[in-house]
Amino acid sequence: MTRDVAEAMASVLRALADPLRLQIVSVVSTAPSGRVPAGEIASITALTPPTVSHHLRSLREAGVLTARRRGTWVDYSLAEGMERVVADLLGSLAAAARAGSDAEGAGRQDRPAGVGSLDTQSVMRRVTDDLIDRFPMVDDGLVRSVVRESYTDLGRTARVTAHLPVLAEAFATQRLEDLSRVRTANPHHRPQVLFVCVANAGRSQLAAALLRKHAGDAVVVRSAGSTPAAEVHATVRPYLEALDTDDSGTPIYPKPLTDDAVRAADVVITMGCGDNCPVLPGKRYEDWAVGDPALASEAGVRAIHDDIEARVRVLAAELTEPTPIPASPDAVRPQEST
Repeated sequence: MTRDVAEAMASVLRALADPLRLQIVSVVSTAPSGRVPAGEIASITALTPPTVSHHLRSLREAGVLTARRRGTWVDYSLAEGMERVVADLLGSLAAAARAGSDAEGAGRQDRPAGVGSLDTQSVMRRVTDDLIDRFPMVDDGLVRSVVRESYTDLGRTARVTAHLPVLAEAFATQRLEDLSRVRTANPHHRPQVLFVCVANAGRSQLAAALLRKHAGDAVVVRSAGSTPAAEVHATVRPYLEALDTDDSGTPIYPKPLTDDAVRAADVVITMGCGDNCPVLPGKRYEDWAVGDPALASEAGVRAIHDDIEARVRVLAAELTEPTPIPASPDAVRPQEST
């Protein structure tokens, strides 16, 4: 390695030697479009705009990110040649950090029995076998692939790895249900609604929980994020916990957007991420312009909650109202009074 190459690499490593910058680079590198506006980065990372601007400038100066203006927006993407470097570096570091965390947890004696000593591979094999039995109409190899991808996708952003097998099982189950729904194409199925925002940490989670409240089992509800965050925003978590009617014990968690989720949906509602959501024929699409609760005050979050609930009430009524039976052409009309 020459001195010039070593100095260039050192500059990049210095720029990345900060947890917030690593988080920002991870967000940009995993974006489906390869670019993310500064405002979305602030929302996903829960950082204030000035803090985000400071870190983005450092990453640009180090040659890690590039910026491009689009109207009033400034999009950030990885600089040329950085894709492979970032993918290899972040992947290796994340794997090492998780391994270290698991090893540390296994050595603690004050944890509940089994938490630190779980054999993750054994657990995921059990999950895979259970899902193969539950979804016999899906090829075994595809089930294994879905389980593996679900675990990997959630593991990229998860901060608490103790629940990762549980979350991966829940996410894989949802994906397989969507896949089965698309394949069976039952015309009498319950309507399915998919709420999509950027991080799946606030607006879309609130909308999904509220629709479950107002529509009950009459509607299948999903939510997802085009660039999911590591966890649900602290500002909305109390609302979600109050609305949670799921007795499965699965924690509330952000989920990535999948093509199968869009294909299985009858109604797709975007909330600030319309460009990143596939548009498929035969679907009803809506875009709800509601505020982002990530950086809102307590009163602001309440107003956002109330705005979403008002919209959800209308949607629930539309989806659950019985379809009127048309009158027979031979029906006798009542005589008008004279």
